[in-house]
Amino acid sequence: MENNQPQIVAGAKRHLHGERILIIAFAGLSLAFALYYTLANTTTHAGPPEKIAAVQPSTTDASAASPATVSDVVAKAQAFKATLTAAQTTTLQQNYSATLARRWSNLPCGSSCRNGIQFSNLTSAQLAAALAVIQAAMGTAANEGYDEFHQIRLADDILGSNGGGGAYSSGIYFIAFLNEPSTTGGWMLQFGGHHYAANIAYNNGRVVGATPQFRGIEPISFTLNGATVAPLSQERDALAAMLASLTSAQLTTARLTQTFGDVTMSPGESNGGNGTFPTTRVGIQVGSLSDAQKALVAAAIRPYTSDLDPAVAQNLFRIYQNELNDTYIAYTGNGTAGNASSFLNANTNYVRIDGPSVWIEFSVRTAAVFPGAIHYHSVYRDRQRDYGRDLSLTVPLDVRRANFDFDGDNRADLAVFRPSNATWYV
Repeated sequence: MENNQPQIVAGAKRHLHGERILIIAFAGLSLAFALYYTLANTTTHAGPPEKIAAVQPSTTDASAASPATVSDVVAKAQAFKATLTAAQTTTLQQNYSATLARRWSNLPCGSSCRNGIQFSNLTSAQLAAALAVIQAAMGTAANEGYDEFHQIRLADDILGSNGGGGAYSSGIYFIAFLNEPSTTGGWMLQFGGHHYAANIAYNNGRVVGATPQFRGIEPISFTLNGATVAPLSQERDALAAMLASLTSAQLTTARLTQTFGDVTMSPGESNGGNGTFPTTRVGIQVGSLSDAQKALVAAAIRPYTSDLDPAVAQNLFRIYQNELNDTYIAYTGNGTAGNASSFLNANTNYVRIDGPSVWIEFSVRTAAVFPGAIHYHSVYRDRQRDYGRDLSLTVPLDVRRANFDFDGDNRADLAVFRPSNATWYV
Protein backbone atom coordinates (compact mmCIF):
# COMPACT_ATOMS: atom_id res chain seq x y z
CA MET A 1 0.00 0.00 0.00
CA GLU A 2 2.81 2.39 0.86
CA ASN A 3 4.48 1.68 -2.52
CA ASN A 4 1.31 2.74 -4.42
CA GLN A 5 0.87 6.08 -2.61
CA PRO A 6 3.22 8.14 -4.83
CA GLN A 7 1.40 6.86 -7.95
CA ILE A 8 -1.97 7.92 -6.52
CA VAL A 9 -0.66 11.39 -5.66
CA ALA A 10 0.91 11.78 -9.09
CA GLY A 11 -2.33 10.68 -10.75
CA ALA A 12 -4.28 13.20 -8.72
CA LYS A 13 -1.87 15.96 -9.73
CA ARG A 14 -2.24 15.02 -13.40
CA HIS A 15 -6.06 15.04 -13.00
CA LEU A 16 -6.00 18.48 -11.36
CA HIS A 17 -3.70 19.76 -14.09
CA GLY A 18 -6.14 18.50 -16.73
CA GLU A 19 -9.03 20.19 -14.98
CA ARG A 20 -7.10 23.49 -14.89
CA ILE A 21 -6.54 23.25 -18.67
CA LEU A 22 -10.26 22.64 -19.26
CA ILE A 23 -11.22 25.54 -16.99
CA ILE A 24 -8.77 27.88 -18.74
CA ALA A 25 -10.04 26.76 -22.16
CA PHE A 26 -13.67 27.26 -21.18
CA ALA A 27 -12.87 30.67 -19.68
CA GLY A 28 -11.16 31.65 -22.92
CA LEU A 29 -14.17 30.56 -24.94
CA SER A 30 -16.49 32.51 -22.63
CA LEU A 31 -14.29 35.59 -22.97
CA ALA A 32 -14.34 35.25 -26.75
CA PHE A 33 -18.12 35.23 -26.82
CA ALA A 34 -18.27 38.10 -24.35
CA LEU A 35 -15.93 40.15 -26.55
CA TYR A 36 -18.02 39.27 -29.59
CA TYR A 37 -21.14 40.55 -27.92
CA THR A 38 -19.32 43.63 -26.69
CA LEU A 39 -18.51 44.53 -30.28
CA ALA A 40 -21.96 43.53 -31.51
CA ASN A 41 -23.76 45.72 -29.01
CA THR A 42 -21.75 48.92 -28.90
CA THR A 43 -24.45 50.69 -30.94
CA THR A 44 -27.70 51.50 -29.18
CA HIS A 45 -30.95 52.86 -30.58
CA ALA A 46 -32.28 55.34 -28.05
CA GLY A 47 -34.03 58.50 -29.13
CA PRO A 48 -35.90 58.85 -32.44
CA PRO A 49 -38.03 56.10 -34.00
CA GLU A 50 -36.00 53.14 -35.21
CA LYS A 51 -36.07 52.24 -38.89
CA ILE A 52 -36.51 48.48 -39.04
CA ALA A 53 -33.53 46.74 -40.57
CA ALA A 54 -33.64 43.62 -42.71
CA VAL A 55 -33.92 40.49 -40.60
CA GLN A 56 -31.20 37.87 -40.79
CA PRO A 57 -32.27 34.43 -42.11
CA SER A 58 -31.86 32.68 -38.76
CA THR A 59 -34.71 34.67 -37.24
CA THR A 60 -37.22 33.45 -39.81
CA ASP A 61 -37.25 29.91 -38.42
CA ALA A 62 -40.19 28.99 -36.25
CA SER A 63 -40.53 27.77 -32.71
CA ALA A 64 -40.31 24.10 -31.89
CA ALA A 65 -43.28 22.30 -30.42
CA SER A 66 -43.06 18.78 -29.11
CA PRO A 67 -43.53 16.33 -32.01
CA ALA A 68 -45.73 14.27 -29.70
CA THR A 69 -48.01 17.28 -29.24
CA VAL A 70 -48.30 17.86 -32.98
CA SER A 71 -48.98 14.16 -33.53
CA ASP A 72 -51.79 14.41 -31.00
CA VAL A 73 -53.29 17.40 -32.83
CA VAL A 74 -53.12 15.52 -36.14
CA ALA A 75 -54.63 12.37 -34.63
CA LYS A 76 -57.52 14.34 -33.16
CA ALA A 77 -58.00 16.22 -36.44
CA GLN A 78 -58.29 12.93 -38.30
CA ALA A 79 -60.65 11.57 -35.64
CA PHE A 80 -62.84 14.65 -36.06
CA LYS A 81 -62.89 14.23 -39.84
CA ALA A 82 -63.97 10.62 -39.39
CA THR A 83 -67.19 11.82 -37.71
CA LEU A 84 -68.20 14.01 -40.67
CA THR A 85 -70.15 13.37 -43.82
CA ALA A 86 -68.51 13.89 -47.19
CA ALA A 87 -70.27 17.24 -47.59
CA GLN A 88 -69.17 18.38 -44.14
CA THR A 89 -65.58 17.37 -44.87
CA THR A 90 -65.63 19.48 -48.03
CA THR A 91 -66.75 22.46 -45.94
CA LEU A 92 -64.13 21.81 -43.25
CA GLN A 93 -61.05 21.29 -45.41
CA GLN A 94 -59.68 23.26 -48.37
CA ASN A 95 -56.33 23.50 -50.09
CA TYR A 96 -54.05 26.08 -48.50
CA SER A 97 -53.69 29.46 -50.17
CA ALA A 98 -52.44 32.79 -48.90
CA THR A 99 -55.88 34.23 -49.57
CA LEU A 100 -57.70 31.59 -47.50
CA ALA A 101 -55.14 31.85 -44.70
CA ARG A 102 -55.97 35.54 -44.37
CA ARG A 103 -59.71 34.94 -44.32
CA TRP A 104 -60.38 35.50 -40.63
CA SER A 105 -62.13 38.16 -38.59
CA ASN A 106 -63.12 39.33 -35.14
CA LEU A 107 -66.51 40.54 -36.38
CA PRO A 108 -69.91 38.81 -35.94
CA CYS A 109 -69.95 38.08 -39.67
CA GLY A 110 -70.42 34.30 -39.60
CA SER A 111 -69.32 32.29 -42.63
CA SER A 112 -69.07 35.36 -44.86
CA CYS A 113 -65.63 36.14 -43.42
CA ARG A 114 -64.37 32.75 -42.26
CA ASN A 115 -63.39 29.33 -43.56
CA GLY A 116 -64.62 26.01 -42.26
CA ILE A 117 -67.62 24.40 -40.67
CA GLN A 118 -69.88 26.14 -38.15
CA PHE A 119 -70.21 24.63 -34.68
CA SER A 120 -74.00 24.85 -34.71
CA ASN A 121 -74.07 22.58 -37.77
CA LEU A 122 -72.34 19.77 -35.88
CA THR A 123 -73.86 17.03 -33.76
CA SER A 124 -72.87 16.92 -30.11
CA ALA A 125 -70.39 14.12 -30.84
CA GLN A 126 -68.91 16.01 -33.78
CA LEU A 127 -68.61 19.20 -31.73
CA ALA A 128 -66.83 17.33 -28.94
CA ALA A 129 -64.36 15.98 -31.51
CA ALA A 130 -63.81 19.47 -32.95
CA LEU A 131 -63.18 20.95 -29.51
CA ALA A 132 -60.71 18.14 -28.77
CA VAL A 133 -58.61 19.31 -31.74
CA ILE A 134 -58.60 22.88 -30.46
CA GLN A 135 -57.79 21.84 -26.91
CA ALA A 136 -54.82 19.74 -28.08
CA ALA A 137 -53.42 22.71 -30.00
CA MET A 138 -53.78 25.33 -27.27
CA GLY A 139 -52.16 26.25 -23.95
CA THR A 140 -53.25 24.76 -20.65
CA ALA A 141 -52.64 27.69 -18.25
CA ALA A 142 -55.62 28.87 -16.20
CA ASN A 143 -57.60 31.58 -18.03
CA GLU A 144 -55.30 31.25 -21.04
CA GLY A 145 -55.24 28.98 -24.07
CA TYR A 146 -58.25 26.69 -24.36
CA ASP A 147 -59.73 28.08 -21.15
CA GLU A 148 -59.73 31.59 -22.60
CA PHE A 149 -61.20 30.37 -25.89
CA HIS A 150 -64.04 28.68 -24.00
CA GLN A 151 -64.79 31.82 -21.96
CA ILE A 152 -64.77 34.21 -24.94
CA ARG A 153 -66.99 31.88 -26.93
CA LEU A 154 -69.57 31.65 -24.13
CA ALA A 155 -69.55 35.44 -23.74
CA ASP A 156 -71.21 35.58 -27.15
CA ASP A 157 -74.25 33.81 -25.68
CA ILE A 158 -74.50 36.64 -23.14
CA LEU A 159 -74.44 39.21 -25.95
CA GLY A 160 -77.06 37.30 -27.88
CA SER A 161 -79.43 37.11 -24.91
CA ASN A 162 -78.99 40.78 -23.97
CA GLY A 163 -80.12 42.47 -27.15
CA GLY A 164 -77.27 41.54 -29.46
CA GLY A 165 -79.45 39.39 -31.67
CA GLY A 166 -78.83 36.24 -33.66
CA ALA A 167 -75.37 37.23 -34.87
CA TYR A 168 -73.94 36.49 -31.42
CA SER A 169 -73.80 32.85 -30.33
CA SER A 170 -71.30 30.26 -29.14
CA GLY A 171 -72.61 28.18 -32.02
CA ILE A 172 -71.43 30.70 -34.62
CA TYR A 173 -67.82 29.61 -34.27
CA PHE A 174 -65.87 27.78 -36.94
CA ILE A 175 -63.03 25.31 -37.42
CA ALA A 176 -61.12 24.83 -40.68
CA PHE A 177 -58.22 22.79 -42.02
CA LEU A 178 -56.18 24.28 -44.85
CA ASN A 179 -54.54 21.20 -46.42
CA GLU A 180 -54.71 17.70 -45.04
CA PRO A 181 -53.64 17.48 -41.36
CA SER A 182 -50.46 15.40 -41.24
CA THR A 183 -47.07 15.09 -39.56
CA THR A 184 -45.21 15.21 -42.87
CA GLY A 185 -46.73 18.04 -44.90
CA GLY A 186 -47.71 21.65 -44.36
CA TRP A 187 -51.17 22.60 -43.16
CA MET A 188 -52.99 25.19 -41.06
CA LEU A 189 -55.54 24.92 -38.28
CA GLN A 190 -57.96 27.85 -38.11
CA PHE A 191 -60.72 28.36 -35.56
CA GLY A 192 -62.69 31.24 -34.15
CA GLY A 193 -65.74 33.44 -34.33
CA HIS A 194 -66.77 36.83 -32.97
CA HIS A 195 -63.94 38.18 -30.80
CA TYR A 196 -61.67 35.19 -31.47
CA ALA A 197 -59.33 34.06 -34.24
CA ALA A 198 -56.50 31.53 -34.23
CA ASN A 199 -54.20 30.55 -37.08
CA ILE A 200 -51.68 27.78 -36.32
CA ALA A 201 -49.37 26.55 -39.09
CA TYR A 202 -47.69 23.14 -39.11
CA ASN A 203 -44.98 21.67 -41.32
CA ASN A 204 -43.22 18.31 -41.10
CA GLY A 205 -44.76 17.58 -37.72
CA ARG A 206 -43.72 20.88 -36.16
CA VAL A 207 -45.39 24.19 -35.41
CA VAL A 208 -44.01 26.76 -37.84
CA GLY A 209 -46.32 29.65 -37.02
CA ALA A 210 -48.78 30.37 -34.20
CA THR A 211 -50.08 33.75 -35.33
CA PRO A 212 -52.10 35.84 -36.13
CA GLN A 213 -54.20 35.52 -32.98
CA PHE A 214 -57.10 37.81 -32.08
CA ARG A 215 -58.89 38.14 -28.73
CA GLY A 216 -61.77 40.39 -27.74
CA ILE A 217 -64.32 40.37 -24.95
CA GLU A 218 -67.69 41.92 -24.12
CA PRO A 219 -68.72 42.09 -21.35
CA ILE A 220 -65.22 42.35 -19.89
CA SER A 221 -66.28 40.21 -16.91
CA PHE A 222 -69.23 37.91 -16.27
CA THR A 223 -70.33 34.92 -14.20
CA LEU A 224 -69.68 31.42 -15.51
CA ASN A 225 -70.68 28.37 -13.49
CA GLY A 226 -70.96 30.48 -10.35
CA ALA A 227 -67.54 32.12 -10.74
CA THR A 228 -66.59 35.53 -12.09
CA VAL A 229 -64.40 35.32 -15.17
CA ALA A 230 -62.59 38.11 -17.02
CA PRO A 231 -60.91 36.47 -20.02
CA LEU A 232 -58.59 39.35 -20.96
CA SER A 233 -57.89 40.72 -17.50
CA GLN A 234 -54.44 39.13 -17.33
CA GLU A 235 -53.46 40.77 -20.61
CA ARG A 236 -54.96 44.14 -19.69
CA ASP A 237 -53.54 44.19 -16.16
CA ALA A 238 -50.03 43.24 -17.28
CA LEU A 239 -50.00 45.91 -19.98
CA ALA A 240 -51.32 48.54 -17.55
CA ALA A 241 -48.63 47.60 -15.00
CA MET A 242 -45.99 47.93 -17.72
CA LEU A 243 -47.16 51.44 -18.58
CA ALA A 244 -47.51 52.48 -14.94
CA SER A 245 -43.86 51.56 -14.34
CA LEU A 246 -42.70 54.32 -16.69
CA THR A 247 -41.67 57.69 -15.33
CA SER A 248 -43.50 60.82 -16.44
CA ALA A 249 -40.69 61.60 -18.87
CA GLN A 250 -40.74 58.07 -20.28
CA LEU A 251 -44.52 58.22 -20.66
CA THR A 252 -44.14 61.39 -22.70
CA THR A 253 -41.70 59.61 -25.02
CA ALA A 254 -43.94 56.56 -25.35
CA ARG A 255 -47.19 58.46 -25.90
CA LEU A 256 -48.64 58.54 -29.42
CA THR A 257 -50.49 61.59 -30.73
CA GLN A 258 -52.96 59.84 -33.02
CA THR A 259 -56.24 58.27 -31.91
CA PHE A 260 -56.83 54.54 -32.30
CA GLY A 261 -60.40 53.36 -32.59
CA ASP A 262 -59.22 49.75 -32.81
CA VAL A 263 -56.15 47.59 -33.28
CA THR A 264 -54.53 48.12 -36.68
CA MET A 265 -53.33 44.65 -37.72
CA SER A 266 -56.67 42.82 -37.84
CA PRO A 267 -59.12 41.46 -38.80
CA GLY A 268 -57.88 39.45 -41.70
CA GLU A 269 -55.60 42.19 -43.03
CA SER A 270 -57.79 45.24 -42.63
CA ASN A 271 -54.68 47.42 -42.77
CA GLY A 272 -54.73 47.19 -46.56
CA GLY A 273 -54.77 43.54 -47.43
CA ASN A 274 -51.08 42.78 -47.60
CA GLY A 275 -50.19 42.20 -43.96
CA THR A 276 -47.46 44.83 -44.05
CA PHE A 277 -46.28 45.89 -40.63
CA PRO A 278 -45.20 49.50 -40.00
CA THR A 279 -41.63 50.06 -41.16
CA THR A 280 -40.82 52.45 -38.32
CA ARG A 281 -41.12 51.60 -34.65
CA VAL A 282 -42.52 54.33 -32.45
CA GLY A 283 -42.65 55.00 -28.72
CA ILE A 284 -39.90 54.25 -26.24
CA GLN A 285 -37.21 51.63 -26.72
CA VAL A 286 -37.23 48.90 -24.10
CA GLY A 287 -33.42 48.86 -24.12
CA SER A 288 -33.50 52.29 -22.46
CA LEU A 289 -35.57 51.04 -19.52
CA SER A 290 -34.45 49.67 -16.16
CA ASP A 291 -34.24 45.94 -15.53
CA ALA A 292 -37.41 46.10 -13.44
CA GLN A 293 -39.28 47.85 -16.24
CA LYS A 294 -37.99 45.35 -18.79
CA ALA A 295 -39.30 42.54 -16.62
CA LEU A 296 -42.76 44.11 -16.76
CA VAL A 297 -42.59 44.32 -20.56
CA ALA A 298 -41.74 40.62 -20.66
CA ALA A 299 -44.57 39.93 -18.21
CA ALA A 300 -46.97 41.75 -20.54
CA ILE A 301 -45.93 39.51 -23.44
CA ARG A 302 -46.25 36.24 -21.54
CA PRO A 303 -50.09 35.98 -21.42
CA TYR A 304 -50.12 36.06 -25.21
CA THR A 305 -47.60 33.27 -25.66
CA SER A 306 -49.31 31.33 -22.86
CA ASP A 307 -52.33 30.84 -25.11
CA LEU A 308 -50.21 28.47 -27.20
CA ASP A 309 -49.02 24.91 -26.76
CA PRO A 310 -46.62 25.02 -23.76
CA ALA A 311 -43.52 24.09 -25.79
CA VAL A 312 -44.27 26.69 -28.45
CA ALA A 313 -45.10 29.25 -25.77
CA GLN A 314 -41.77 28.74 -24.02
CA ASN A 315 -39.73 28.96 -27.21
CA LEU A 316 -41.47 32.05 -28.55
CA PHE A 317 -41.28 33.78 -25.19
CA ARG A 318 -37.51 33.19 -25.08
CA ILE A 319 -37.18 34.65 -28.58
CA TYR A 320 -39.09 37.76 -27.56
CA GLN A 321 -37.03 38.06 -24.36
CA ASN A 322 -33.80 37.98 -26.37
CA GLU A 323 -35.16 40.72 -28.64
CA LEU A 324 -36.43 42.85 -25.78
CA ASN A 325 -33.79 45.59 -26.01
CA ASP A 326 -34.78 46.27 -29.63
CA THR A 327 -38.50 46.28 -28.84
CA TYR A 328 -40.61 49.45 -28.50
CA ILE A 329 -43.71 50.19 -26.46
CA ALA A 330 -46.22 52.95 -27.21
CA TYR A 331 -49.65 53.96 -25.96
CA THR A 332 -52.46 56.49 -25.99
CA GLY A 333 -54.48 57.73 -23.04
CA ASN A 334 -54.08 59.92 -19.98
CA GLY A 335 -52.59 57.47 -17.51
CA THR A 336 -50.16 58.64 -14.84
CA ALA A 337 -46.89 57.17 -13.65
CA GLY A 338 -47.30 54.68 -10.82
CA ASN A 339 -51.07 54.28 -11.26
CA ALA A 340 -51.93 51.15 -13.26
CA SER A 341 -55.67 51.71 -12.91
CA SER A 342 -55.35 54.96 -14.89
CA PHE A 343 -54.37 53.08 -18.07
CA LEU A 344 -56.55 51.14 -20.53
CA ASN A 345 -59.80 52.16 -18.86
CA ALA A 346 -61.58 54.34 -21.45
CA ASN A 347 -62.59 54.40 -25.10
CA THR A 348 -59.63 54.81 -27.54
CA ASN A 349 -57.03 53.89 -24.88
CA TYR A 350 -54.44 51.83 -26.72
CA VAL A 351 -51.07 50.13 -26.18
CA ARG A 352 -48.60 48.48 -28.53
CA ILE A 353 -45.54 46.25 -28.12
CA ASP A 354 -43.49 46.18 -31.32
CA GLY A 355 -40.32 44.11 -31.55
CA PRO A 356 -38.16 42.50 -34.21
CA SER A 357 -40.64 39.61 -34.02
CA VAL A 358 -43.48 40.22 -31.57
CA TRP A 359 -46.37 42.56 -32.34
CA ILE A 360 -49.09 43.07 -29.71
CA GLU A 361 -51.91 45.61 -29.72
CA PHE A 362 -54.57 46.15 -27.06
CA SER A 363 -57.44 48.55 -27.69
CA VAL A 364 -60.24 49.76 -25.42
CA ARG A 365 -63.50 50.50 -27.21
CA THR A 366 -67.05 51.49 -26.36
CA ALA A 367 -69.16 48.37 -25.87
CA ALA A 368 -71.30 47.27 -28.81
CA VAL A 369 -74.19 45.72 -26.85
CA PHE A 370 -74.00 46.99 -23.26
CA PRO A 371 -74.60 50.80 -23.21
CA GLY A 372 -72.09 52.88 -21.28
CA ALA A 373 -69.60 50.05 -20.92
CA ILE A 374 -66.25 49.35 -22.58
CA HIS A 375 -64.86 46.24 -24.20
CA TYR A 376 -61.45 45.02 -25.34
CA HIS A 377 -59.83 44.08 -28.64
CA SER A 378 -56.33 42.64 -28.83
CA VAL A 379 -54.19 41.13 -31.56
CA TYR A 380 -50.94 39.16 -31.29
CA ARG A 381 -48.80 38.73 -34.37
CA ASP A 382 -45.22 37.82 -35.27
CA ARG A 383 -43.36 39.72 -37.96
CA GLN A 384 -41.27 36.65 -38.83
CA ARG A 385 -43.69 33.76 -38.29
CA ASP A 386 -47.24 34.85 -39.21
CA TYR A 387 -48.97 32.05 -41.16
CA GLY A 388 -45.72 30.07 -40.93
CA ARG A 389 -44.73 32.42 -43.75
CA ASP A 390 -47.38 30.65 -45.82
CA LEU A 391 -46.08 27.24 -44.72
CA SER A 392 -42.60 27.95 -46.11
CA LEU A 393 -40.86 27.66 -42.73
CA THR A 394 -39.53 24.16 -42.19
CA VAL A 395 -36.69 24.25 -39.67
CA PRO A 396 -37.87 24.50 -36.04
CA LEU A 397 -35.85 26.80 -33.84
CA ASP A 398 -35.38 26.09 -30.16
CA VAL A 399 -34.22 29.50 -28.98
CA ARG A 400 -32.33 28.09 -26.01
CA ARG A 401 -30.05 26.24 -28.37
CA ALA A 402 -29.42 29.50 -30.20
CA ASN A 403 -28.13 30.81 -26.86
CA PHE A 404 -25.00 28.64 -26.90
CA ASP A 405 -26.65 25.34 -26.00
CA PHE A 406 -23.73 23.22 -27.15
CA ASP A 407 -24.80 19.97 -25.51
CA GLY A 408 -28.45 20.06 -26.61
CA ASP A 409 -29.90 19.95 -23.11
CA ASN A 410 -32.03 23.08 -23.75
CA ARG A 411 -29.92 25.11 -21.30
CA ALA A 412 -27.42 27.78 -22.24
CA ASP A 413 -23.85 26.69 -21.55
CA LEU A 414 -22.36 30.19 -21.46
CA ALA A 415 -23.36 33.39 -19.72
CA VAL A 416 -22.84 36.34 -22.03
CA PHE A 417 -22.50 39.92 -20.86
CA ARG A 418 -24.25 42.46 -23.05
CA PRO A 419 -22.79 45.90 -22.32
CA SER A 420 -25.75 47.70 -23.91
CA ASN A 421 -27.83 47.05 -20.81
CA ALA A 422 -25.29 45.73 -18.28
CA THR A 423 -27.08 42.39 -17.93
CA TRP A 424 -25.89 38.81 -17.93
CA TYR A 425 -28.00 36.53 -20.15
CA VAL A 426 -27.86 32.80 -19.44
